[in-house]
Amino acid sequence: MPKRFRLTRRFSAAMTEDGYRRLRRFARDTGLSEDEALSFVFENFDGITDAEGLTPRLRIFQGDLEARKK
Repeated sequence: MPKRFRLTRRFSAAMTEDGYRRLRRFARDTGLSEDEALSFVFENFDGITDAEGLTPRLRIFQGDLEARKK
């Protein structure tokens, strides 16, 4: 029997404008709500990310983070 889809956890999250636009586009393209899209991404994180590509992209993001905060 499939697991029920219940949005039981809520949190306040701040996002960059670019990140939010990308979330909204992904949700629209897949026919999901923004909540459902975020749940999908995190429930399936290992399957939808490239483990080898994640680390370099994360390092670039972290390197740019200080400059972006200014």
